[in-house]
Parts: sequence; structure tokens; C-alpha cells
Amino acid sequence: MTRRDALLMALLLPTKAVAQRRETPLAEPTPMLDRPRRIIISLAEGDPARANAVFSNIINIQAFYGQDFVEIMLVAYGPGVRHLIAAESQVAERVESLQAYDIAFVACGATLDTLGLGPEALLPGVAVVQNGLPEIVERTLMGWVHLRP
Repeated sequence: MTRRDALLMALLLPTKAVAQRRETPLAEPTPMLDRPRRIIISLAEGDPARANAVFSNIINIQAFYGQDFVEIMLVAYGPGVRHLIAAESQVAERVESLQAYDIAFVACGATLDTLGLGPEALLPGVAVVQNGLPEIVERTLMGWVHLRP
């Protein structure tokens, strides 16, 4: 092997070692405008870094399916509700940004009751349900996929 051949081989070798990205197959029935994937995501932690990580996951999911082919709802309960309280949220701009892309945000009413707060304390556009965990259970039974990233 000549020095030139060895150099070419060294340059080509790293490209063979690079992992190939595998396409994720879609299960049947594939998502459609009238039949989007429905995903409910729970957030129970009060750490803003954790909330931002969950929001990044939401962006990635929506980018994968396409905005018109996935319906995403985040249900916050326990300490996670603090991200949706206007006076306390350190992630309000991200919530507003995600809402602009049709991501629904829901706060646990039982947690708000415990904190002595009503719906008016929340960021604009945040809905309230009676109880966050039963909301997740019932939506799951209706066919929604529950993720806790």
C-alpha cells in the first residue's frame, strides 16, 4: 500500500464509522388531519430547567409529526403548576410561544385549591381541570398517549 493509498483510506474510514440515522416507522393508522396523534404530557416538577427540557421534547414531537398531525396537551400538577402561575412562572415566554403552535396547557384545579389560587392567577390561555391526574387517566382511556419525559 502506497502512502497515498494509506492517506485516502484514513480519510474514508471515519465516514464509515458514522452512525446512520434510522427513520421511525409510523404505526397504522397513520396520523391524518382528521385523526392526529394525541399526546398528553405530564409535568409535576417545579424546576424551570426540567420544564424547559419537557418543552423541548414537545417541540421535537411536533416537529416529527407536523403541527397539523399531532395534538399535544401538557397537564401540570403539584409543583409543576407553578410554571403556569403568572406571578411565579420563569418559563412564561416559552409557554406563550408553545401556545402559538397550538400546544394546550392545563393546570390541576386541586393543586390550585391547595395553593389558595383561582384560574385568574394563571398565564393567559391556560385551562383548569378539576384534577390533573384523573385528567391524564381519562384521556389515556380515550386513546391519548401519556408521556412523562
